[in-house]
Amino acid sequence: MARVGIVGYGLAGAGFHVPLARAAGLEIAGVVTRAPERVARAAADLPDAQVVPDLETLLGLPELDLVVVASPSGSHVEHARSVLAAGIPVVVDKPLACEAGEGAALVEEARQHGIPLTVFQNRRWDPEFRTALDLVRSGALGDLHRTELRWERWRPRSLGRWRETQSAAEGGGLLLDLVTHLVDQAVVLHGPVATVYAELAARTTHAEDDVFLALRHADGHPTHVFASSVAGASGPRMRIGGSAGTFVLGSAGTEGTSFPDADGGPGQHGWLVRGADREPVTARAADPADFYRQVAAALASDHPQTAMPVDPREAVHVLAVLDAARASAEAGHIVEVRTPDCQPGVAPA
Repeated sequence: MARVGIVGYGLAGAGFHVPLARAAGLEIAGVVTRAPERVARAAADLPDAQVVPDLETLLGLPELDLVVVASPSGSHVEHARSVLAAGIPVVVDKPLACEAGEGAALVEEARQHGIPLTVFQNRRWDPEFRTALDLVRSGALGDLHRTELRWERWRPRSLGRWRETQSAAEGGGLLLDLVTHLVDQAVVLHGPVATVYAELAARTTHAEDDVFLALRHADGHPTHVFASSVAGASGPRMRIGGSAGTFVLGSAGTEGTSFPDADGGPGQHGWLVRGADREPVTARAADPADFYRQVAAALASDHPQTAMPVDPREAVHVLAVLDAARASAEAGHIVEVRTPDCQPGVAPA
């Protein structure tokens, strides 16, 4: 059983990493957090783990096999570099960094140290996404026309969390939060992105809270990405159109939607629609904890970096897309994506 240290016990650490790692059979050996209420929560949730005030203390715990960086996005690079310097494999929550150059430098540092590094792009393992991926790869949609991916909410007043109050350079805003997931899913579905046109707005937060991206993949396929905290009527979570019909999914997990009938019943994720006719799409069995099962298997393999569930070069490419989106929004025109130092090869999800 791998012994894991967790850096941060907020939404990411407590809500995603700890439950999924434990479900995968990993042992949580230590947690870094300082806020009194989070210290108390971690102690109650994980009575066998040591709750420590800083990363240095965590790295001093005996026999750590893995450290998960689940701190605020602006701290990811600094914390991951400390873990690499200690010689311990690291999972970095998305985004890998706040911009592509920093991310590429971190990937190169891991390579030089010979220490495995991967990125928590957990939404690749969502059952709804795996169902859509199977549908696309099976050819059931025919020749693909266009993909739309949405993550829209109605939060007209800021919640006051660091994601809303910090600048983009510090890791705030929807591009480095929800859009990171959507662009990663677009790349898994259709390959690397060549160009971006973007419209960004900050209506209630310090960084952007309303986003539209028009992506053109290297093979020419168009993907439109929408993310918003101020959408009173959210659109369908996915709409993927082709010559043989359109896949429509109303929501993802517990997210609300204005199209609840697009989800379907038990054992179903969305519909394959052909005009007035629609056919239920059978849900694919998927488990988000498989991310950590694959991490554990990679650590036990002869080539742990190669076996990691997410190639960190893919995360650098996603950041390059987001960098191009910022440049596009500022200039008001299409911008070419330039991925620094590495070109991703998209692994099967």
